[in-house]
Amino acid sequence: MTTVLLNTAAELRARPRTGRRAVVMTMGALHEGHATLIRTARELAGADGEVVVTVFVNPLQFGAGEDLDRYPRTLDADIKIAEQAGADAVFAPSVDEVYPGGEPQVRISAGPMGERLEGSTRPGHFDGMLTVVAKMLHLTAPDVALFGQKDAQQLALIRRMVRDLNFGMEIVGVPTVREADGLALSSRNRYLSAGERRTALALSQALFAGSDRHAAQEALCARAREVPATHARAEALSAIGESRAAADTHAVAKAAPGGPAAVRAAARLVLDDAARLSPPLTLDYLALVDPSDFTEIPDGHTGEAVLAVAARVGTTRLIDNIPLTFGAAS
Repeated sequence: MTTVLLNTAAELRARPRTGRRAVVMTMGALHEGHATLIRTARELAGADGEVVVTVFVNPLQFGAGEDLDRYPRTLDADIKIAEQAGADAVFAPSVDEVYPGGEPQVRISAGPMGERLEGSTRPGHFDGMLTVVAKMLHLTAPDVALFGQKDAQQLALIRRMVRDLNFGMEIVGVPTVREADGLALSSRNRYLSAGERRTALALSQALFAGSDRHAAQEALCARAREVPATHARAEALSAIGESRAAADTHAVAKAAPGGPAAVRAAARLVLDDAARLSPPLTLDYLALVDPSDFTEIPDGHTGEAVLAVAARVGTTRLIDNIPLTFGAAS
């Protein structure tokens, strides 16, 4: 397969379409995480479909003092990675092609969800992101568009925009790809020195600590729900000592109400330790949120949740998250 480079919307529109078009949107500097998205897109498009990878560094989603000029631009290498992963075309428009009249006066508003977590730290970021995603969805006209779950808040906002504004295509989230040491793949990882990278591992380690605490709580709740349903089982438990069920029920009564708090606390311990390393980790936020609106989940929450973290190591800002489900064992 030879991947075609396209620079204009007219070139993209001129391509014949016979099957499903799957689009992967990127800002370039492709890595294995992007390659996983492209391979998944290839599967969804099928043999008769088409995979288009967009490469566009969007100036609207970089705030004052952020790394727009520093952001890596590696188009030749990106095309090779896209080709190896199964892309039919790379659409790499210029800023003038995407914004022919200059910065758009009419933009997409991310609403209240866009003001939380990343939106609070980076005002206007999500408005700029949604505006360019909306434009790219119109320009590429996909049947399905794929985004990484590593940017969980971004994915949630794109899904909300597509649903609220009737865009009419499927949005698919693809699980985060990690390096062997657990660090989530990111184009910004290349900025880290060896020492900074060691400190940065605390992001994923904190998430795993929270996830482990959550799994232990869910297992405890599941075990408590196995408390004797029959007289025979009750007698069997009594035979090995004074009701194991009573101890389990007591433990659950103490643990369950503090479920989300315990998960946050387990993750926070790791991040607090990393703040004392050299170089230190500087935390932006640690949050355990409802993925539908990115508000903090309350005690007693059941259903899906996202444990999310953002921090700086040196001059590099990194984000990571992990999905959890509360009450899965019920």
